[in-house]
Amino acid sequence: MRADHSKHTTFGAGLSRRRLLLTGVGLVVAGVLPRTARAQAEAQRLIASPGRAQVAPAGYPQTEVWAYDGVVPGPTLRLRQGERLDLVVENRLEEPTTIHWHGIRLPNEMDGVAHLTQAPIQPGESFHYSFDCPDAGTFWYHPHFRSFEQVERGLAGALIVEEAEPPQVDRDLLWVLDDWRLTEEAAIAEDFGAFHDISHAGRLGNSATINGRSPEPLAVRPGERLRLRLVNVANARVFGLNFEGHAPSIIAWDGQPVAPHGLPDGRLMLGPGMRADLIIDMTGGPNETFAVTDSFYPNQTYRLVDIAYEAEVVREESLGAVPSLPANPVAEPDLEAAERHDLIFAGGMMGGMTGAELDGRQVSPRELMQHGLAWTVNGVAAHDHDHRPMLSLDLGRSYVLTLRNDTAWPHPIHLHGHVFRVLSRNGRPTPHGEWQDTVLLMPQEEVEIAFVADNPGDWMLHCHILEHQLGGMSGVLRVA
Repeated sequence: MRADHSKHTTFGAGLSRRRLLLTGVGLVVAGVLPRTARAQAEAQRLIASPGRAQVAPAGYPQTEVWAYDGVVPGPTLRLRQGERLDLVVENRLEEPTTIHWHGIRLPNEMDGVAHLTQAPIQPGESFHYSFDCPDAGTFWYHPHFRSFEQVERGLAGALIVEEAEPPQVDRDLLWVLDDWRLTEEAAIAEDFGAFHDISHAGRLGNSATINGRSPEPLAVRPGERLRLRLVNVANARVFGLNFEGHAPSIIAWDGQPVAPHGLPDGRLMLGPGMRADLIIDMTGGPNETFAVTDSFYPNQTYRLVDIAYEAEVVREESLGAVPSLPANPVAEPDLEAAERHDLIFAGGMMGGMTGAELDGRQVSPRELMQHGLAWTVNGVAAHDHDHRPMLSLDLGRSYVLTLRNDTAWPHPIHLHGHVFRVLSRNGRPTPHGEWQDTVLLMPQEEVEIAFVADNPGDWMLHCHILEHQLGGMSGVLRVA
């Protein structure tokens, strides 16, 4: 496994990459240690600790953050498809933490959900994560303990699993997209878990970053073909990206290949937790500049970053059609034999919810609010570490879930341990039947997804607007 420790690998001649070294102690004593201790000695390490980073634009002071290995975002971990991630995570924070490997189909005990799949990693302690990566694609990692605060403070990083034969491109670039709620002194605002954020759109920031930095122009050359991997690690911001003067092709959603196609309505919609891989041909001319804008929120369109062309021309001729990525080994659901269930997401301001089940009893919206909760799944508001399964699924059986958003707000719904086909939106079949692990539900939208429940264990399903998860929009699917 390799780790990229560059703080802004988006810009420059490409991704810097180096292989982490095994500790000398581990090499010397491996023959005499017990098996578990020997594995930990040989594994690479990732340290979660307080730090400082230049999150705000130049001229502002550095921001106190929480970081993996001292960088925001954390090191980009790179493996080949089928390789094993072997990593000891050390907690040097003053509170417990975990790591969830978002989008990876892994054993349940490695999923990193505190109090469900593992005990939290206490301050001064460590946990050894070890699992194979069956799928190539773009994934990411982040805490699943008080994630509404820990992710916002900077604990997130990309995990890239490379194909055996990647598509031909001139550069493979990564944009880790985030936003931050900063004070005038460039400090992270301390209003974590505010009820207004919980009950509305989530914690929207006032400063967007790419790879942890205030965006600088992306230098490109005419004729280049780029692979651009985008990862949305923001607590709540949905990015709606427009690439002025360019026609990107989507080749993967959430790490899973899809037939190459253009951006629907010319805009890339990326909710929190979601990823997209694009192929972009640089069709501009020497010294031209084009804007990438974010236009998701009405009346709040802003210029995220510029694409700035240099004078040197890479090639005059086109590279031709955008290639498809090889499929990952995901089981195809049997739609005719599939068992069907409805999941209804309700609540929030302007949602009209009349009551909810909390800890096994019916409560009023007022009492729900007194507990800091505002959302339900099938009428139940998840509270603290209440992980009673809302659905029990038979191992190996196919399922179709109808996800209905009965609220006034968007919700990116993430399923752990599996990926699913998106079959339809509001009754209309999706044109590409894409595989995803996080699907964005717009207000009053109904989406059908299908998957094979082929990974045993208790798996979280929740809104990845982290304040919505905190506010009750969460549940557990048991596969056995």
